[in-house]
Amino acid sequence: MNAQKKGYRLDVKAFAQSGGERSEEDRLSDYPRLFEEAGGRGADRPVRWQAHGELRKPPGHAPQVWLHLQAEAEVPLTCQRCLEPVDETLAVDRWFRFVADEAQAAAEDEEAEEDVLALDPAFDLQALVEDELLMALPLVPRHAVCPAPVPLQHADPGFEQAQADKPNPFGALAGLGRKT
Repeated sequence: MNAQKKGYRLDVKAFAQSGGERSEEDRLSDYPRLFEEAGGRGADRPVRWQAHGELRKPPGHAPQVWLHLQAEAEVPLTCQRCLEPVDETLAVDRWFRFVADEAQAAAEDEEAEEDVLALDPAFDLQALVEDELLMALPLVPRHAVCPAPVPLQHADPGFEQAQADKPNPFGALAGLGRKT
């Protein structure tokens, strides 16, 4: 399935100055990288998000542009214990502060508790939603309790025989030492 990217372009500064709010419900397939993580499953599952912009005026400083993002999605993944499908609920609730350019963002991001991003008059809000949901993916998706018992060992009937038929490399070395 070829996902069409809607692309929510946003002038973050104007959005913050107006105290803007936006909320959407997209489909999982609208987020190509997240949809790929889902193994191409759940195309019509909802991805809900909302954004709120605000301008903060700290004493003695220039006004700061802030964006609050909340997003959630239930993504079908593969349980790494039983290899069966498992639905993982992803949730994001983050604040972002925007600065003039990439260099300033990189310098301030190291010291700041919040994420610092560069202002862009055509900021891709959908890409930010996708990035944050990707970072919310579990490292190892798994059921709390797998639906079927997980086999803890697997026996290959030919393994024991193959091991018995295999020559011992140290036995061959021992034979070399006796010939001299």
